[in-house]
Amino acid sequence: MTASRTLTRTREDLAAFLRKHREKIAPEEAGLPRGRRRRTPGLRREEVAALAGVGLTWYTWLEQGRDISVSATFLDNLSKTLKLDAAERRHLFLLAHQRLPSELAKTWCSVPPLVQTLIDDLPTRPAYILNLRWDVLAWNTAADKLFNFSAHSPERRNMLWLLFTDPAMRQRLSPWEAQVSQMLSSFRRDFARATQDPAMDELVEELTKVSPEFKPLWKNQEVNAPCQGVRHLYIEALGDVALEHTTLTVDEERHLRLVYYAYKRGKDEARIFNEWIMA
Repeated sequence: MTASRTLTRTREDLAAFLRKHREKIAPEEAGLPRGRRRRTPGLRREEVAALAGVGLTWYTWLEQGRDISVSATFLDNLSKTLKLDAAERRHLFLLAHQRLPSELAKTWCSVPPLVQTLIDDLPTRPAYILNLRWDVLAWNTAADKLFNFSAHSPERRNMLWLLFTDPAMRQRLSPWEAQVSQMLSSFRRDFARATQDPAMDELVEELTKVSPEFKPLWKNQEVNAPCQGVRHLYIEALGDVALEHTTLTVDEERHLRLVYYAYKRGKDEARIFNEWIMA
């Protein structure tokens, strides 16, 4: 398909998308009186144009699928006028050939039941769910055996908090400082995505007060991209073990991620580790 044909198709799709969503909005939903003699459902073009802050002619051209340029600011205003959800807003930007502006992220604190079922179906693979703040929202039996999440109250069941304040977690990570420094640099990316979330600020402020190690590491300003690799742990019954780990997104909109561990070494050692997990 040629570039001109692609542009024509997306402009046609954009026009249809705008008409459909304009017709879905009742005048009262937009703060307008219904009035009389509305020949079509929803909002009129002139009403959408006024609410979005553009001229009627310009908006009419856009809804007719003409090749005109649009700004991200206008598309955001139009998204609000048409009351688009996150998925619809993203689709609007794609149809208009505009880069989607980054949104300020928020911390989500619940996990769909099916996600809990998913990790429960991994009996020998430690797995748990983190939100943007690194609260541990769900875990399977193997992860509890490894990290003892259930021993902590919900308000303190936060991976970053445990890394810096829980002696058992400190002993589990071996060596502690190198690994926790890398994990903290990964958390910094999430912290930057939620600059207006007070819960994130509160966590950092509390850790700064209670942990002598946290403050200098936080000031390093290091950012580590990978969320996968090898985690070295010490288990009393087994000694030093190396587990491969990776992070998978389970809900992009709510920033929920699954952290998954698997034993790295040979079959005999993996069998021993699995027996320990299941004991």
